[in-house]
Amino acid sequence: MPYEEGLERVIDSAKRLGVQLDEQEAREWIKAMSAEATGGDLVVDVDSGVFGHRATLLDLSPGELARFRRLANIVGFEDRPNLTSVLALSGSAAQSRIHAYPADADFFERVHITAPTRELACAVLADAIREKALATMAGPTHRLWEVKFGTFQVDVRRDGQLLHKGAPMSWSPREIEASEMNVELADGTAFAISWADAAREPGWCKLDWVVADPERGQLANASNMLDPTWEAPDGEIVPLDGFLDPYFQEVYLETESLPLFKRIVKDLATDAVDDYVAALEKEVTKYVSGEANWGKVARRLYNIFRLTGHYPEAAYIRELFDEPMTQLYQVAALIRTLDEAAEDGSPFDPEILVAQTDQLIMSAISALEGDREQVVVGHLLRLRDQLSGRRTGDRDADIEGVRETTMAAVNEYFHERLVALPAVKEYVERLSR
Repeated sequence: MPYEEGLERVIDSAKRLGVQLDEQEAREWIKAMSAEATGGDLVVDVDSGVFGHRATLLDLSPGELARFRRLANIVGFEDRPNLTSVLALSGSAAQSRIHAYPADADFFERVHITAPTRELACAVLADAIREKALATMAGPTHRLWEVKFGTFQVDVRRDGQLLHKGAPMSWSPREIEASEMNVELADGTAFAISWADAAREPGWCKLDWVVADPERGQLANASNMLDPTWEAPDGEIVPLDGFLDPYFQEVYLETESLPLFKRIVKDLATDAVDDYVAALEKEVTKYVSGEANWGKVARRLYNIFRLTGHYPEAAYIRELFDEPMTQLYQVAALIRTLDEAAEDGSPFDPEILVAQTDQLIMSAISALEGDREQVVVGHLLRLRDQLSGRRTGDRDADIEGVRETTMAAVNEYFHERLVALPAVKEYVERLSR
């Protein structure tokens, strides 16, 4: 096996750090990755009816597809005149085989519009996003959280926060209903931005919901990030946000969408993998400095290594996401979701919120010990009493206390284990120079 020497080094490091690396599974995964590397990039799984990049499909758990397809009914866009779309799983949802404790249900959708002009294409996109937001504003198992649509054309101040020209616009459900958001210009003048104004430069398009799975008694953040494209009358395909996303981390849910998918991505540059890796490397550099987030570093390094043939290192990082401590990553994410779900007017049954808090308590007990366990469990118990109506209190303080403590533990866990592997440490240090 060509990667045997590198794998042995990884196995030794894992044993030294107490990481439960399944040697046989790691060898089989590396063998599969090596074999797939000799074939085409795009793979269709006939049994499950999905398609995607060869490396991504190896990380998909087919058992989760039914759940994600149910959520697709909420987040996915319907085809309409001049608009067709291709829906995919992304992020940890597309890597459900390796993420033992996923917190989010991330989707990605290529929204393709045919129109005589770019302006009309942007108007079609604006109508489609607003209609989707209004139609899914609230239901028994979901609640719209926010929508990102539009780009500020000047510096503004919103709720006391300075937002520079080029920053994405975030719309609350109330603002979407009104088709207007109110901000202040640099000189303090009140200024109203309409939904139609935002449509001129759509920029980053993303919708977020809080969703509940009654069967599991669990909440999640479900998101759909859009990659809108316009097909001009001459057949040219233009990304409306200025960038055509690659497909190296997505699993597309319907094979019937394959012809449209191929048309959209046919103009991706031949060096798209290199560009994608370069973008991930920039993110690694960002997350190892300032307010470091080594969990995000680990996710990006895994994607870099699996796409660049560093399979032993990828196999090692792959295993880190299956350790009990990574439950805290889920806790930190779900505490935010729980807070949103508990807002006034929430459609969610309080019993689901309490059951979700109970799950977070058990996760904290499983992953932590000592003072940190006491701090996090104390915050969660107080939060549980507030959600059940037994007491009142400062919910924000308890939520922030949980988030800060759990993220500190997650950072230490991933940092210690990543830099303990010489190849990974050298790679990160090279990027940080």
